[in-house]
Amino acid sequence: MNLVANVLVGLIAVEHVYILVLEMFLWRTPRGLKAFGLTPEKAALTVELAKNQGLYNGFLAAGLFYALFVPNPLVAFHFKVFFSACVAIAGIYGGATVGKKIFFIQGIPGLAALGAAVLAGG
Repeated sequence: MNLVANVLVGLIAVEHVYILVLEMFLWRTPRGLKAFGLTPEKAALTVELAKNQGLYNGFLAAGLFYALFVPNPLVAFHFKVFFSACVAIAGIYGGATVGKKIFFIQGIPGLAALGAAVLAGG
């Protein structure tokens, strides 16, 4: 079960690096506009907010990656649980307030990683 948890945590970490790149660097590009359903005008007005949001997604990715590489198993467990829970909560909140798509992209993977980490134990 620990392997499953590690794979899920790793996938979510990579996903959040991708979100960081979209929000911090590609917000006003065709890829960013399509990913977030924005018009060029709205993207121009929100670019600084997006960069800040991207930075937070980077922090989530950093914590998830740290959980995979920290040598102490108990510390790794705590990081997996905490950061997976953060991703799950962000996905649930985003799904409820912004769009259901966020729940499926962020919330469900976060819940799956959290569940796998808890089942694997510390």
